[in-house]
Amino acid sequence: MKVGLCGLGDRLGYLVNIFLQAYPGFDPVAYADPAPAGFRRMDEDVVRRLRGYPDLDRMLDAEDLDLVMIGSPNALHYDHLTTALRAGLKTFCEKPVVVSEEQTFRLLEELRSHPADQVMVGLVLRYAPLYRDLSRLAEDGTLGEIVSIEASEHIPPVHGAFFFRDWRRKSELSGGFLLEKCCHDLDLYAGLVDSRPRRVVSFGGNSVFRERHRHWDDERVYHRWPSFWGTTDSAFSGDADIVDHQVALIEYANETRLCFHTNVHTPDNFRRFCVIGSEGMVEGDFVRGYLRAHRAVSGECVLDATYKDDGVSAHYGSDRLMAEDVARHLEDGAALPVTVVDALEAGLTAMKIDESRRSGQVVDLTELWARFDEKTGGRVA
Repeated sequence: MKVGLCGLGDRLGYLVNIFLQAYPGFDPVAYADPAPAGFRRMDEDVVRRLRGYPDLDRMLDAEDLDLVMIGSPNALHYDHLTTALRAGLKTFCEKPVVVSEEQTFRLLEELRSHPADQVMVGLVLRYAPLYRDLSRLAEDGTLGEIVSIEASEHIPPVHGAFFFRDWRRKSELSGGFLLEKCCHDLDLYAGLVDSRPRRVVSFGGNSVFRERHRHWDDERVYHRWPSFWGTTDSAFSGDADIVDHQVALIEYANETRLCFHTNVHTPDNFRRFCVIGSEGMVEGDFVRGYLRAHRAVSGECVLDATYKDDGVSAHYGSDRLMAEDVARHLEDGAALPVTVVDALEAGLTAMKIDESRRSGQVVDLTELWARFDEKTGGRVA
């Protein structure tokens, strides 16, 4: 499996090592990037073997590839993905797939001309052991009908500062913080309830990473994570247009409701949730590694599980499991737990939540999903 890397940043450099461990047939041979930063995450032997090109077109012209992996800045995904698709190549694209509603519908139109499984996406938390167990509880009836969900993603200052120094601080490049970081969470809970959002409303802003707090710049924590492209020296430079905290309410078409909160300056970080159903409740935390489920009437505890990092992969052990599943998919055609259509739905949800945040209005998604289904022949929202 000869692999070309498009946008060789830190994330893709790291994933190369994970895929090499999980997939013996994985053979990275080339990269397309005028200023690659991911070499520091890769084995020297692999780096020495790679042939470099300044852009994707030149790599595709020169190399005979089986797979392209896209890890470029989000705003470039659409062009890189359509180029790889039209070259007839199997493609793995990091999340989010695209950064705007317009790009979403243009890509849906493009996908109609290609096999449904030509694109794989890096919504890696679908592979997390904790999420797999959570999904089983929903599928086996332990929870009954899911009524409401409380969920959050709170990340520490070192990570938040990275966003405000990196290219991700510019919405035109990242699509905004919620799309860039929390599309994972929006995808997970939509998959869990098996429904799409009908209405959303949101509030948020930037209260910490502002020029008035520039005196905090002396603290090493705000510089610990390196940034390599489109960077600024200070997380408090004032040139970011993303939020550092946001709350959102989602009402799904099946009348499940979700309350979501994110904050990027949380000293004791967590990624937790509480899912309450007619028959039971389950609560858990990806960061702290636990999942507990109880019956609603009796109060009986039916699951009390803990999860530890495997010492190999990030994202709570899910990167390795994703690589293993992708390997089976490439070798045997095995189904994957998340599709490019799932990813585009999660992306549109994030975009509409941000539309509500900007407008201060409840946003109805009914017409959006009708238009989406016209392109995909998919379900009714």
